[in-house]
Amino acid sequence: MAEADPPARTISLGTGVAAIDAAAWDALHDGGNPFVSHAFLSLLEESGSVGPGTGWQAAPLLIEDAAGVLLAAAPAYLKSHSQGEYVFDQGWADAWARAGGSYYPKLQIAAPFTPVPGPRLLVQSEEDAALLIRAAEALVRQNGLSSAHATFVAPDQMPLFENAGWLVRRDIQFHFANANYARFDEFLATLTSAKGKQLRKERARAVEGLRIEELTGAAIRPEHWDAMWLFYQDTGARKWGRPYLTRAAFDLIGTRMAEQVILLIAYDDDRPVAGALHFLGADTLYGRYWGCLTDIPYLHFELCYYRAIDIAIARGLRRVEAGAQGGHKLARGYGPVATWSAHFIADPGFRRAVADFLEQERRAEEAEMQWLEGHMPFRRAD
Repeated sequence: MAEADPPARTISLGTGVAAIDAAAWDALHDGGNPFVSHAFLSLLEESGSVGPGTGWQAAPLLIEDAAGVLLAAAPAYLKSHSQGEYVFDQGWADAWARAGGSYYPKLQIAAPFTPVPGPRLLVQSEEDAALLIRAAEALVRQNGLSSAHATFVAPDQMPLFENAGWLVRRDIQFHFANANYARFDEFLATLTSAKGKQLRKERARAVEGLRIEELTGAAIRPEHWDAMWLFYQDTGARKWGRPYLTRAAFDLIGTRMAEQVILLIAYDDDRPVAGALHFLGADTLYGRYWGCLTDIPYLHFELCYYRAIDIAIARGLRRVEAGAQGGHKLARGYGPVATWSAHFIADPGFRRAVADFLEQERRAEEAEMQWLEGHMPFRRAD
């Protein structure tokens, strides 16, 4: 008997996640990572955080069956710069420009402004994953783009890109691993005596004269978002010049994702002076945004790292991911973890140059990882 033809598939480029049915999009992932959800990606579009004038043009890759049912997707964007990605390729862009090429626009498969590992191919089968990867490559070739990039890819999806021949890049973040601690002091007991004492002193110093509120769901009111917006603007202005999220994005987070948010606000009397915004995943607490209107020693560590550990322990979460970079997290019990990205470079000569760069970077990164693993603040086993 002759084999049946495979079911018809249509591959297309969408105009945005907001235009896609939310239930259809969310049926493609397990819901464990909030940053690939329809709620998060669509609010970025509707708030103007991505879209015209931002350098992020939403262009999700979509696979549908003959009846128009969504079978697979990848959150993708046409980028006219390399900001808000946290995997730095500006050096590649400069090199390609010196060679007479135009690096931008490029295709970015990612959750914008979010250095959080997660699924980048929302699929039910490896066949559909391969189709999405080939679609990304075809988009690059057919439109004369320089490259396509999938950043902060969940480790279990990296083989899909490697098998397709994409270049692999590794970086380092610092995550807290919850070893089924019953309370923060139990975690402290695993540190060296000096480190444990240091953390206790930092926590006590951070909250002197302050009141800390932990808010989630309906308890987060408009005035709390007003305060968090001020904190976020302060951090954004100091770190990258222009905040990526608009004010409207915070309102939409409150409207659509409040149950997945934990907001910590520090008050000096009744005046909010600092805050940290965390997102809840299935087994992970994600630290995302922080800001402080006045310099208060150790308050950043308290709201972003130590309170996050408290929350993870209380809720039985497996880990805390506190964002990109930050070697200072090592001394606070956050261990080094590899993060991954995949890169398709259209021009063969440029690809070879990038591959050589990545090989040198990999050797340096492996040495750094080895050093970091040897300098963890935990007590040594007898």
